[in-house]
Amino acid sequence: MSTRNDTITAIATARGQAALAILRVSGPEAIAVANRCFRGADLPAVASHTAHVGYLTDAEGQDIDQVVVTVFRAPKSATGEDVVEVSCHGGDLAPQLIQQSLLDHGARLAEPGEFTQRAFLNGKLDLAQAEAVADLIHASSTKAHRVSLSHLQGRYSERLEALREELLELAAFVELELDFSEEDVAFADRERLEALLQTSERLLSELLASYRTGELIRDGVRVVIGGRPNAGKSTLLNALVGRDRAIVSPTPGTTRDAVEAEAEIDGLRYRFVDTAGLRETSDAIEAEGVRRAEASIEHSDVLLYVYDLTEGLDAAEHTFLQRLQAAHPTLPVVQVANKADLVEEEPPIQSDGRPTVVISAEEGQRNTDAVAPVVSALQDAVAEGLEDTDASHVVMNQRHRQHLASAREAIQRAQQALAGGAAGDMLALDLRSALHELGAITGAITNEDVLDQIFSRFCIGK
Repeated sequence: MSTRNDTITAIATARGQAALAILRVSGPEAIAVANRCFRGADLPAVASHTAHVGYLTDAEGQDIDQVVVTVFRAPKSATGEDVVEVSCHGGDLAPQLIQQSLLDHGARLAEPGEFTQRAFLNGKLDLAQAEAVADLIHASSTKAHRVSLSHLQGRYSERLEALREELLELAAFVELELDFSEEDVAFADRERLEALLQTSERLLSELLASYRTGELIRDGVRVVIGGRPNAGKSTLLNALVGRDRAIVSPTPGTTRDAVEAEAEIDGLRYRFVDTAGLRETSDAIEAEGVRRAEASIEHSDVLLYVYDLTEGLDAAEHTFLQRLQAAHPTLPVVQVANKADLVEEEPPIQSDGRPTVVISAEEGQRNTDAVAPVVSALQDAVAEGLEDTDASHVVMNQRHRQHLASAREAIQRAQQALAGGAAGDMLALDLRSALHELGAITGAITNEDVLDQIFSRFCIGK
C-alpha cells in the first residue's frame, strides 16, 4: 500500500445506470479536498455526521452534478479518519467526472481495499472482520451472507480472542516460572493448564471441521448430473433451476460439454452441472464430452446419477458406480430413477445401498413439486454441518484454516509436553506458537506483506 497518511478517494458503487452513485474520500485533508470543489456549504465549519446539498465543480469551477455531501469527522467514521461521502446521480459519466475533480483538488486514487485497510489500522475492525467485508460483498447465498455478517459483527473474532486471552495468561505464568526456575517457584496451575489445552484443542478441531461446511456455503454445492444418454439429465437440470438451460432432445449424445446453472435452495447456492451421457462412443467429440463428464463427477460435491426407470441400471452402470464409490468413498451419490410417468407399475429399485428417488423430470418442468424428492435428497446429502449452524463457528477463509491448523498442532505439542513432563521452556515455546497463529487471524500479530496481500484482493472503493 502507498503512504497511509495522505488523502484517498474512489467510486464506491458499481458502474452502470443507477439512480445514485457514491464516492468516498478519506484522510487528513478529506474535508478540505471536498470543500475545494463543493458549492453549497463551508465543509470545514460543519458538524460531523451532517449532510449538505450543493454542486460539485470541476477544476475550472464548472458544475458537474447536484450532490449530497456527508461529513464524518475522525475518529467517528468508517476508517477512523476524516471521511466525506459524495452521493451523485448514477451512470458512468457523473461519478467519473467527480472523481477526477477530487483528484485534481488534492486526493489520490485509492488502491484496492485501502479504505478497509485504514479501518483495520485505526482499530475500527480486526483483520478477520475486515476480510468478512469482502466475503459479505461476494456472498451469493443467504447462508453465505449470514456467516459473513456474523464474522463482520465480531462474534467469530470474540471466540478466538477469548481463547487467546486465556492461553496468554497461562503462557505468562509458565514463562514466569522459567524466570524463577532457580527458586523452584510454581506460578502456573497445571490442572487448569491441562484443562485449557483440552478445551482449546476441541474448539480448534471444531473450527477446522467446519471448513468443509464453510466451503459449501462460500462456493456453493457443486452437483453433477450424470448417467446414460437419454436418461433425462438435461430435463432434470431444467426442472431444478426452473428454466430451459440445457437442450433436451431424444437424440443420444446431444449434450457434448458440461452445462451449468445455479439455484438457491433453502439459503444455500447449488451449482448444477449437466454432463455428457456416459457411454462408449466412436464420435471423437462425444468421447471427449464423456471424459469431461467423468472428470466433473470426480470433482463434484454431490452426484445425481440419473437412469431410465423403464430400463433400469445395467451391469456397466453398477460397475461404474461401485468403482466410483471405491475411489471416492466420501462422495455422496443420489440415484435418480427417472421417467416414472412412463411406467404403470414401479419396478424394484436398484440402489446398492445408495439413496434413490423416483421422479418424472418431465413432469418437474411443469410442476416443481415433482422434483421435490431430488431436492430433499440433495439437502440430506450435505446436511451435516449445515443444520442450525452457528454462523460465528464456521470457517470460510483458507488463510484462517491454515493458522487454525498450525495453532492446533502447537496445542497438541503442548499437551504432549505437559503429559511427558517436558521442560517448561518447551511448553512455553508451543504456547507462544499457538498464540502467534491465533493472533495472525485477527491481526493482533501480522506484518506489512500479509496486509498488502489480503487487502489487494478487495475492490477499489472498499
